[in-house]
Amino acid sequence: MTALPTQLGEKRRFHRVLYRTPAVLVSGEKRWTCTVLDLSLKGCLLELPEPWEGDPQASHRVEIHLEGGPYVEMGVTLAHFHGRQVGLLCRDIDLDSICTLRRIVELNLGDSSLLERDFHSLVHPHA
Repeated sequence: MTALPTQLGEKRRFHRVLYRTPAVLVSGEKRWTCTVLDLSLKGCLLELPEPWEGDPQASHRVEIHLEGGPYVEMGVTLAHFHGRQVGLLCRDIDLDSICTLRRIVELNLGDSSLLERDFHSLVHPHA
């Protein structure tokens, strides 16, 4: 698994890592079983089994099920969607989940300095 380039004319401040794992997108009473395509400290890209028809203005929750038992849960808002792919921004995350997510990103980036830069941007968003 490798980090995706950030120099594609995008304003992305966080490195994404390719990471395929099962997840559930939750909004109110609705639940969509899906697959994580990539992760960052600031959000994720999901693929649903069918085109998404949720409320783009609503707050959602993502439950990411990792192999071996760790679990990441984050409150998210919609960044974009196209067909079956949904990009989500993390709005809140508990301490255990952010520690697990940070470790996943660190292991897959292979460069701790990139992770430290991302983490600094997360803690100091306007720096």
